[in-house]
Amino acid sequence: MDQFVETITAVNDKINGFVWVTIGLWLLIATGIIMSAVTGFFQVTHIGHWMKKTIGGVFQKSSHNKKEKGSVSQFQALCTALAATIGTGNIAGVAAAIVIGGPGAVFWMWVAAFFGMMTNYSENILGIFFRRKNKDGEWSGGAMYYLQDGLGGKDKPKALQVIGRVLAILFSVCAFLAAFGIGNMGQINKITINVQSAFFSGVNLKPFFGVIPAIPFSIGVFIMIVGALIIIGGLKRIAAVAEKVVPFMAILYVLGALVIIIIHIGSVGPAFVSIFKFAFGAKAIAGGTVGAMFKLAITQGCKRGVFSNEAGLGSSVMVHSNSDVKEPVKQGLWGIFEVFADTFVVCSMTALVVLTSGYIDLETGNFLTDLAAANNVSDANLVAKAFGGTFGPAGEMFIAVAIFLFAFTTVLGWSHYGSKAVEYLINEKAVIFYRIIFVLFMIVGALATSSLAWDISDTFNGMMMIPNLIGVLSLSPLVYKLTRNYVDRKIKGKTNLEPMLSFDPEIQKEHAAKVAEGAE
Repeated sequence: MDQFVETITAVNDKINGFVWVTIGLWLLIATGIIMSAVTGFFQVTHIGHWMKKTIGGVFQKSSHNKKEKGSVSQFQALCTALAATIGTGNIAGVAAAIVIGGPGAVFWMWVAAFFGMMTNYSENILGIFFRRKNKDGEWSGGAMYYLQDGLGGKDKPKALQVIGRVLAILFSVCAFLAAFGIGNMGQINKITINVQSAFFSGVNLKPFFGVIPAIPFSIGVFIMIVGALIIIGGLKRIAAVAEKVVPFMAILYVLGALVIIIIHIGSVGPAFVSIFKFAFGAKAIAGGTVGAMFKLAITQGCKRGVFSNEAGLGSSVMVHSNSDVKEPVKQGLWGIFEVFADTFVVCSMTALVVLTSGYIDLETGNFLTDLAAANNVSDANLVAKAFGGTFGPAGEMFIAVAIFLFAFTTVLGWSHYGSKAVEYLINEKAVIFYRIIFVLFMIVGALATSSLAWDISDTFNGMMMIPNLIGVLSLSPLVYKLTRNYVDRKIKGKTNLEPMLSFDPEIQKEHAAKVAEGAE
């Protein structure tokens, strides 16, 4: 059995390295650069517009009296997407990137996010453009649909139709498997470990049936019950919870991080210097070279950035496509803001907390292992220890609660992604059975100890990314047309153009009829 596990681990490591390092990260950055160029670097040239139309419009009265059946509001779609993206990667993931790749990893995380804004934007507008209504009257969209109907549309050569369909199926299968791993068991496992450490440290209970750990099992049952009440209710219930929890948890975490940063204000300047100083490999390690450290900083920063904001994975587009918006670019603007909020705000706060914690030597870029060992600190609990150093035991408990909320809402978001993959692969009727199984697997996550399942899920995450990016790149001319049409009408004020709403001619006809009636 041990030999079998070792073989599976070795095979997965090879595939993971090929998917993420050899192809994935470079394809990801290249896609971000290309889509930024295609859209005229929209994230910079129209920063005032997308800020105004996203976070600037949250507190404005909506022009819609009620949401369309089977849809959620644009803000609910954003919060559900952020629920899935703002997770343990924003806390432990950022700390791990710095410990492994040095402070320079933060710079590359920013680079990945800067270009990832336009990758996420492109995914979202393609998701809206190619979405369709299912038999339950709910919108269904995502990479599988723009791969099938865009890359492999009926007007394309037969070979492209086959390629589009195969890539759509591959994406859906990997999304389904990743939902159980990274999107469920991995998050529940992190919750269980942190809650047990913060609130039940030193508490020993007799195992159930002599073999089942009592505390992890009890935590898992509690999470499963709460999760079932939300997840089985479907997207509307998930979105309603996300809309309330996500802003609260993000703001509270950022405020706590700001207090720590202000207290260590003298270290903030050197922290920024170290980020840029070590971004290009100034940090050398024993037995390694500057070039190797440069590569490590890039891969850790970019990879952790993708884990955090998911730009390029094609995951969040599955919920953005459920928005009640009609204009594809309008939802694309929320995609830009999603990456901005996740990485440039939340992850940056975590990075500054870590770099000013005293456990990173800002002169050498090294993790102070002796000091860390003396205080029982690792990359997994570094942020908690930093909060504890400022707020005492309450600080570590706060991080445990933050991780609980971050990870649990990630589970909620990924439950929807998996349901859309099942719907595409099978049908709408199969979704309820998927949700029940998904909820039951939370117990497995609470009790699991092996990291192999998470490593395999990480590989499936990367395998989602590749077909999605192929779809985005192949449809870049359409992204250009949609963006130019929107800019000409909404920003430059041209009135002689019709909006490009959907590839479906019926939706275009419906819009034209409403315009004629004065309804739009």
